[in-house]
Amino acid sequence: MAGRTGLLWLCAMGLGICATAANAEGNRLTVDLAGVQLSVNGQRYDIARSADPQARLSGDFAKVARQCPPFCLQPMQALPGVQTLGELELLAFMQGPLTTGEGALIDARLPDWFDKGSIPSAVNVPFTTLAPANPFRNDILVALGARPLGGAAFDFSAALDLVVFCNGAWSDQALRALTALREAGYPAEKLRYYRGGMQDWVMLGLTQSAPAGGSGG
Repeated sequence: MAGRTGLLWLCAMGLGICATAANAEGNRLTVDLAGVQLSVNGQRYDIARSADPQARLSGDFAKVARQCPPFCLQPMQALPGVQTLGELELLAFMQGPLTTGEGALIDARLPDWFDKGSIPSAVNVPFTTLAPANPFRNDILVALGARPLGGAAFDFSAALDLVVFCNGAWSDQALRALTALREAGYPAEKLRYYRGGMQDWVMLGLTQSAPAGGSGG
């Protein structure tokens, strides 16, 4: 579909960098769910939890004290009508709309953060690129499935369903991306917010994409 083709264009143009799969052997996600497997654009992703009893948070996600501003706590509901997801709801989205080509997982962080590792299958669309001042903003909307109507108007009826995330509850980058999308006319019912972001994803020992130039964590 048009939106899926557009996402491939984003990856190729460098406006979005597709996360690669990372192998991980882990314990169960839930009592009834050992792991999640999905295929997106011909790429297989296996998501599990770490089984290493010695695994600990380290680096950026081990910090406790973060100065506000800019690292302020974010609301549970990003915007009216935008659903907030936990990990299991996110995985269901990945197995559903993402796998069928009707959705996309958007990492709204800046590329240097994305390059350290992301959620498998995520596409990097930095929040800054969605600002109206960005001359490529409309191209990004088209890549997400919006149809130009002239000027700043778009038809979003065939646009992809999106889940947007950043570093977590102490980062406003996902909220800023969602706000920019709504201001451009993207329907609230097509947007979802994974508030936990990478902080919670890493804390739960879930599979990450491989860092640029390295191996997955």
